[in-house]
Amino acid sequence: MQAMVLEFPAPITSNPLQLTELPPRLPGPGELVVKVNFCGVCHTDLHIVEGELPLARLPLIPGHQVVGEVVDLGPRTRRFKVGDRVGLAWLSWACGQCRYCLAGLENLCEKAQFTGFHRDGGYAQVTVAPEDFAYRLPDNFPDLSAAPLLCAGIIGYRALKLSRIQPGGRLGLYGFGGSAHIAIQIARHWNCQVYVFTRSPGHQELARTLGAAWVGRAQNTAPELLDSAVIFAPAGNLVPEALRALAKGGTLALAGIYMSQIPALDYEKHLYYEKTVCSVTASTRQDGEELLHLAAAIPIRTQTQQFPLAEANQALQLLKAGKINGAAVLALEP
Repeated sequence: MQAMVLEFPAPITSNPLQLTELPPRLPGPGELVVKVNFCGVCHTDLHIVEGELPLARLPLIPGHQVVGEVVDLGPRTRRFKVGDRVGLAWLSWACGQCRYCLAGLENLCEKAQFTGFHRDGGYAQVTVAPEDFAYRLPDNFPDLSAAPLLCAGIIGYRALKLSRIQPGGRLGLYGFGGSAHIAIQIARHWNCQVYVFTRSPGHQELARTLGAAWVGRAQNTAPELLDSAVIFAPAGNLVPEALRALAKGGTLALAGIYMSQIPALDYEKHLYYEKTVCSVTASTRQDGEELLHLAAAIPIRTQTQQFPLAEANQALQLLKAGKINGAAVLALEP
């Protein structure tokens, strides 16, 4: 099989992912072999490839927004059969026994493993995954449209929950890439007023198309103070801007796995009046199931830009430059 393999982290401009021929993958107990049809391209992949996250192993195949077909089953599998369509997300395994797992917070599991980070991911023709962490996908979503839901969608949904936005509330979204263009559709379904902060003219236009009440840059002042906000961009300098825009008692959720340095905060200007800041750490399977159900009910419409597997470096370069409108997706179908 062919895969884009990371041997050593390096700037994405140096094309660190190499197209490599690898032997066929065999499943272990409780595992599925999945023929990958599409794999979404995520900012987390970029942070992995460029070494901004300490890597658990090398070489590594990135990719954690996988849509494909089950082609083989390991011993003791029970949920799926050969030919079933499945999705794979960032969380690929949790112990089920630690205090976090027992509290319904498997995303915080001390031993959690993640697709395309601890285990080889979806930048490949075939991948192997634990069946307990695979998803059945809504029938009304084609494979291409479903791929961004597996991380951009799930993380965006969890970020909205942690932001404590209420139906009809005022929500700010900072950065408008793959996650935000899904999150705005959920928020509009909840009848929220959504204010989008992004510097890209293309992203601004997409936000208007998807129902944003106002669009501007982070340094601009929205017409009203926000009840909740989510920062999707990995830019720490946005934190004080978002806190400045929050109303009393508002909540700011930081949705990235990586963020650049956050500037010093002024207590009265940024934090006083019972404002809350929280981070978003991965997601649970319950988040995934809820998001997929909601995506089918709304229905969410993902905007995608396709790339062949061999152009994964180019897709990540455009993602870093903010030149992807919606979500980038690697297409592996013949």
